[in-house]
Amino acid sequence: MDYTFSKALAGMNGTATREIFKLTSKPEVISFAGGLPAGDALPVQQLSEIASEFFYDPSAVRGMLQYSVTEGIPGFREVVLEQVKDLGIIGQTVENVLITSGGGQGLDLLCKAFLDPGDAVLVERPTFLGFLQTLNSYNARTVGVEADECGIDLADLEGKLLEYHPKLIYLIPTFSNPTGKTCPLERRKAIIELASRHGAIIMEDDPYGRLRFSGEAVAPMKAMDERGVVVYVSSFSKTISPGLRCGFSIGPSEIIRKMTIGKQGVDLHTATLSQHLIKRYIEKEFFLSNIKRSLPIYKERKDAMMNAIKRYMPDSFKHTDPEGGLFIWGEFMDGTDTSAKFPFAIEKKVAYIQGEVFYAENAKKNALRLNYSNESPERIEAGMKALGQAFS
Repeated sequence: MDYTFSKALAGMNGTATREIFKLTSKPEVISFAGGLPAGDALPVQQLSEIASEFFYDPSAVRGMLQYSVTEGIPGFREVVLEQVKDLGIIGQTVENVLITSGGGQGLDLLCKAFLDPGDAVLVERPTFLGFLQTLNSYNARTVGVEADECGIDLADLEGKLLEYHPKLIYLIPTFSNPTGKTCPLERRKAIIELASRHGAIIMEDDPYGRLRFSGEAVAPMKAMDERGVVVYVSSFSKTISPGLRCGFSIGPSEIIRKMTIGKQGVDLHTATLSQHLIKRYIEKEFFLSNIKRSLPIYKERKDAMMNAIKRYMPDSFKHTDPEGGLFIWGEFMDGTDTSAKFPFAIEKKVAYIQGEVFYAENAKKNALRLNYSNESPERIEAGMKALGQAFS
């Protein structure tokens, strides 16, 4: 039978992400392709203890297995607001918070709240491929903005604000996916000023900000937002567990209300048991202590990859040097096509993500993204050696 699918999904083939999980499911493949947190950093023991406490008392857990309110289980939004105060995000109330099913749902709900077909959205070149797919589902006009070593270029941003009149600007200003870059403080302030002047909302995606293992922290854009133009989207996927599928959005109450209405029609509410687990985990003060424990793991693996790049990759390979997060971005200055080289890498049982999938248009063929978080230093060494051979 021939099926007539929606036009909304016509531009979403999911190839890159589908191949990521195919490859990472094979233990013989050394994968630098995914964005998984380090397995050694997952708080297995602590979450097991909390779950055991819950299920020891059937009368208490019964409520955790029921439906709940869309905004979040009672008390959880207050816990989230307390948890982000150390980032400088203050002066918010529960009306400014929505608990979501992962950070990705927050991004999707923002698009649902604002976008009509053909509306323009500005994104950094390159940007997160998952968000590009989200935009495709809304038939939005995605416009790439040039970037330098510090993130999005202000002159190009202003020019495209004037030309396209976008409703939304999407940014990962801290340890960007895919580049690992961090936008400096003064540039963040300038972006907020430009967005405010041109009537655009900034979607600040911050899944990696707490994973800083060197350098000085930079406050989120939301912490300096005095004009109500920033919606802060984050999740607990990289700091607690991606399997719990729990995130949150913080923004102006009018926007949060619209997002809440959109969420009601999708999944009613985020999984109640996941919310209870994370709420108790934070209340027991496990959150920051476990992140502190995990940072040396990420630094060791990042250093292992940087050292292996120097030893094994061609001289034409130029790359970023992130101070945190999960990714290194590289480009072959001799024009090597990373998609064409991919089969050679797979033959050597090592995987990466071709850079071209991170562009809305005019994709670079000579780039790739490397993830160091989910492989041991020994496997990173072996994988980079094999990758160097594939690119030689």
